[in-house]
Amino acid sequence: MIKPLALQTWKFLKSIQLTIVLLALLMALVVLCTLAQVEMGTAGAVNAYMRSFIVWRQFSALPFPVPVFPGAALVGLLLTINLTGKTLELKRTWAKSGLWLIHAGLVVLFAGEFVAGMLQVDTNMSIEVGQTVNYVQSYKSMELAVIDVTDPTWDEVYSIPDSELSRGGAIPIPGTPLTMNVKKYFANAELSNLPAGQTSMATAGVGPGVLVVEQPTVTADGEMNQASAFVEPVAGGRSYGVWLASAAIGAPQSFTHEGHTYLLTMRLRRLYLPYAFTLKQFRHDVYPGTDIPKNFSSLVQVVNPSQKESREVLIYMNQPLRYEGKTFYQASFGKNDTLSVLSVVENPGWLLPYVSCVLVSIGLLVHFAIVLRRSLKRRQDKKEA
Repeated sequence: MIKPLALQTWKFLKSIQLTIVLLALLMALVVLCTLAQVEMGTAGAVNAYMRSFIVWRQFSALPFPVPVFPGAALVGLLLTINLTGKTLELKRTWAKSGLWLIHAGLVVLFAGEFVAGMLQVDTNMSIEVGQTVNYVQSYKSMELAVIDVTDPTWDEVYSIPDSELSRGGAIPIPGTPLTMNVKKYFANAELSNLPAGQTSMATAGVGPGVLVVEQPTVTADGEMNQASAFVEPVAGGRSYGVWLASAAIGAPQSFTHEGHTYLLTMRLRRLYLPYAFTLKQFRHDVYPGTDIPKNFSSLVQVVNPSQKESREVLIYMNQPLRYEGKTFYQASFGKNDTLSVLSVVENPGWLLPYVSCVLVSIGLLVHFAIVLRRSLKRRQDKKEA
């Protein structure tokens, strides 16, 4: 009973009917993802439709989301299995070698998308002319940074990601005597002056005079969540009060413990690098007589002490810098052309689409060559007959 069922399942998975259905689902997902970008933004729509196994939707009448459509990750996985099954049916002969290469290239293409969806990390680097930066930062994810500024020549930075803040409770900070008690966390909040007669959860810093109202999280590309949290630093059995840390508060707040001064600030999550970029020059070229952009370019000096390297690199449109597993693209600018924004992508599978294109191209050439040779041979045989 089990064996016939397995054979029927395998026959279905490699059937041409399933191929047609999966391709139709992919086309539908592309349309739905494109439409969803209006409300969810590019990253939100791609994550919800293209890099998920199931598309979920929250209905107002239900307290929980429900599955409404298969995600592109599931469709792509089934297509890979389907394509593999079709490939295994091909005869292992020279006449079919081109088709084998084409199918192998498509499998590599699907594998590359899976690797990108699971492992790709998108960040950015904002750097002003003359400034040196040794970190990249997330587009959306936040962190509570605790910075020891006691040493005037060096800052020790500790951070708590928003994923931990959302769980609340006591969070020890390794490397310090501090424990951060998270009283309440808001993924997005609006701050205003506290009305007379109301009290705040905060007892220190600027928090006692601020009203915090929770807001729905935003996903659009041009919008930013104002993450906020009420936190209580505790060290040596002593509480330093409840502080309000928020992305909407521009200046960091500080307290002192046993001669060490700590800053508290909510900010976009940072990833520090073992090398640094210094922006030497930024150019914003336009076509003569117009305001139409022609080219953006950043001349940066890359300093990597571990490699004993110091060199200048020009990053411009369609000419990124690939360095230490990351790719730096010229993305945007600001502050009257004194600020350059580099989009930073870390994708371990970036080479797989190129390998796929090479395999498919070679496969097509081989297949067409074999078909052409067979056709010429038939024509020659007819002439001889």
